[in-house]
Amino acid sequence: MRRSRLVAYLSSVLLGVAATLTGATAAHATDAAATGYVALGDSYSSGLGAGSYISSSGDCKRSTKAYPQLWAAANAPSSFHFTACAGARTDDVRNGQLAPLGAGTGLVSISVGGNDAGFGDVMTTCVTQSDSTCISRINTARAYVDSTLPGKLDAVYSAIRAKAPSAHVVVLGYPRFYKLGTTCLGLSEAKRSAINQASDHLNAAIEKRAMDHGFTFGDVRSTFTGHEICSGSSWLHSVNWLNISESYHPTANGQSGGYLPVFRSAA
Repeated sequence: MRRSRLVAYLSSVLLGVAATLTGATAAHATDAAATGYVALGDSYSSGLGAGSYISSSGDCKRSTKAYPQLWAAANAPSSFHFTACAGARTDDVRNGQLAPLGAGTGLVSISVGGNDAGFGDVMTTCVTQSDSTCISRINTARAYVDSTLPGKLDAVYSAIRAKAPSAHVVVLGYPRFYKLGTTCLGLSEAKRSAINQASDHLNAAIEKRAMDHGFTFGDVRSTFTGHEICSGSSWLHSVNWLNISESYHPTANGQSGGYLPVFRSAA
């Protein structure tokens, strides 16, 4: 009898905990939608590469298929401001994207840091030059990530918190770009491996700064696993000579299948 009572008691406790956690998650999503959502950042948040660009966004290339637009359409926040812009660096976000933030902002998303580290130049160098030159350029980028990027991220994260003191802030990272250990035309295995390692290095730096500011880090590497370039089912554009700016950016499937689930879980 005592054992039965103990089992019943433990079961009720576990059910109560589960209900509390589920309720907290639902309440969090409801709070975010009931207030407002602001989507900041670079091309990985604007949706460059996904197509279906909003004409008024111009060179910022904001896409209706980008994860912020998809989340907003599904959750109907009380207000939605989409200021992410292709090519943005941390200073661009801090100086030109934060105007919609305020006391009523409940949710913020951001991806930034890749352009500061010279991602575009790294990829151009690796596509057009030798293994050794590629790796040397990557090492320069990694040194920047170690020495300068943390301060840049601190500045933009602090500015977000100052303008939106009550917001839940989700910082999204970047995918690994290449599937390794498979036959793949183009870059050598050495280049592909070095690029992936550099992406991991960048993600680690971004996650550290995000966590130190009390923000949530959304790691998209797991959702993109199996969908890297050279995988046969890529959610990332490889070099696109007809539209070079879209190279190495998520496709529409990369936004909906790679970024959106991670953001939805973190939000």
